[in-house]
Amino acid sequence: MVIEGVSKSFGDIKVLNDVSLSIKKGEFFSLLGPSGCGKTTLLRIIAGFETPDSGSVTFDGVNVLDLPPNQRQANTIFQSYALFPHLSVFENVAFPLRLKKKSKAGISSQVNDYLKLVQLEAHAHKKPNQLSGGQKQRVAIARALINEPSVLLLDEPLSALDAKLRHQMLIELDDIHDKIGITFIYVTHDQQEALSVSDHIAVMDQGDMLQVGTPHDIYESPATKFVAHFIGETNLYSGTVHNVELMDRPETEYMAELDIAELGRIKVTTVDKVTVGQKVNFTVRPEKIMISTEKPFSKREDINHLTGIVDEPIYSGFQTKFYIKVNDSALIRVIKQHANYSDEGPDIVWKDSVYLSWSADDGYILGIQEIPETLEAPS
Repeated sequence: MVIEGVSKSFGDIKVLNDVSLSIKKGEFFSLLGPSGCGKTTLLRIIAGFETPDSGSVTFDGVNVLDLPPNQRQANTIFQSYALFPHLSVFENVAFPLRLKKKSKAGISSQVNDYLKLVQLEAHAHKKPNQLSGGQKQRVAIARALINEPSVLLLDEPLSALDAKLRHQMLIELDDIHDKIGITFIYVTHDQQEALSVSDHIAVMDQGDMLQVGTPHDIYESPATKFVAHFIGETNLYSGTVHNVELMDRPETEYMAELDIAELGRIKVTTVDKVTVGQKVNFTVRPEKIMISTEKPFSKREDINHLTGIVDEPIYSGFQTKFYIKVNDSALIRVIKQHANYSDEGPDIVWKDSVYLSWSADDGYILGIQEIPETLEAPS
């Protein structure tokens, strides 16, 4: 599928700005962004429920914008499930086949196959009001898939479920995708959902496509300040390039030293050539930073070292998030995973003096961006 130059406005409000995107057949592709970013509008254009002001949408090389939704080989699953309350689970799933006037035997065989796929064989004769939220969602999935579309469009399908059930359904959805092998286009505002199941992710904001890449690319190499903040947690600072040297590595890579007001002199590797005096944004993920009450020992020249005071520790069982005050004012987030049992509780507590360190390879230069807001510890 290829989306090229798609724009859409509602009155004076432009919701899509010249969006272009290529989605490979059979992949699990997520449109990720906050509410109002344009992702659902783009999905509705693909489905045929909205018409763009300009651009094209092609399935297998054919522009489908002039085709009605039922002729696009794309089925949509909505947040609300859209099940028929007076019909049984079996009849809800069978409905598309009855519209096509399939034989009774053919309908029975296909419906049973798809109910088995979504693990609802034992609930075939129940009505929707007798099902849980997760079961209703599986009925909607089976009904959409029984049409054998080439593309399944999912508009925040898990948003009505509680957190634990949402996680379980996401695993089941990924398993269904692996079994049937068609293209899934998944709309979500939840970055963890997108990172967990996607082959590729498109991050959107205010109608713009900011970055398209694998979950690893988007998380480890964010293209903009917005992407860095929206995908997981990060520490983001503006700085000035103090020095740049070509590194002795098989691929072209540079070691840059940055002057950052909040942190001091910081080393970071980059594949993009930067120049002395250039203003850049620097980011480092909290889990990349090592924290200890004992001074680390390392002869490596590519390790950054800071000292600070624990301003706020937030214990979550499997991890602790620390807000560390460095240079008497600046705050930096650090996440420490708890892999081993501790008899005496956390070994780093409020007001402790700590040492922070991370490799130059674990930081990242975003490029020229606006100066970020000041990080504040939780009250």
